[in-house]
Amino acid sequence: MGNGSEDSNGWNRCRGLAVKAIVLIGGAFLLKRLSKSTTRWDHATFVSRSLTGEKYSKEQASKNPDNYFNIRMLTCPAAELVDGSNVLYFEQAFWRSPQKPFRQRFFMVKPCPKELKCDVELSTYAIRDMEEYKNFCDRPKDQRPQPEEVIGDLAEHLTTVELKRCSRGKRCLYEGSTPPGGFPNSWNGASYCTSELAVMKNNEIHMWDRGFDDNGNQIWGPKEGPYEFKPAPTSSFNDMFSPLNLPPPPPTERRIEGSFILQD
Repeated sequence: MGNGSEDSNGWNRCRGLAVKAIVLIGGAFLLKRLSKSTTRWDHATFVSRSLTGEKYSKEQASKNPDNYFNIRMLTCPAAELVDGSNVLYFEQAFWRSPQKPFRQRFFMVKPCPKELKCDVELSTYAIRDMEEYKNFCDRPKDQRPQPEEVIGDLAEHLTTVELKRCSRGKRCLYEGSTPPGGFPNSWNGASYCTSELAVMKNNEIHMWDRGFDDNGNQIWGPKEGPYEFKPAPTSSFNDMFSPLNLPPPPPTERRIEGSFILQD
């Protein structure tokens, strides 16, 4: 009888200790999960990192050469504002002439204001002296304009895209567009422009910028869908001589200069 009672008490004590251990481990796990909850700034940081780097539309151009060119997109950090907003330098150029970008901008990335139903606000700004920033990301850091200069060279606000996390099951991670009505734009006879952007998996970026007249007719920009920029693969000697990487004829370059990829 005595041995049975002792065994029972020992079992109860072991069971009690096991339950306490499970509670403690579960509590620690929950605390860890809560401490790692995503903040508004985490979303902005993720989008900034996804935009950063060298990306190309080569694959898209090979599938649809009549409507898309092989464009090099290059983005890198340029400054950080007092409120924590990230300023990125962004340029696009034809693959064969990366030293001659046809588009240069600053991106400002920060969390959306709480009153808006979005996660990240991506604003585009003109650059006060574009020549000074040409090939910014390719240069050593000590040969670039410094952060305080970058902040002073933020010029005209051009567009703002409001990004939201993509719903489960979609290929994208974040997606968004400019507000209804877009932003004023007078290039090549347009009255306003719109922008759509999606952050995909594997740091792929989809961008679709278009200009419209007062009647809603598209004036410039790709008509079939967004440009799809994928991270730069390891370059090969053969790539240099691919027809996709040859510079387009001068009329096309003139047609593109000053805006995003244009079409008749």
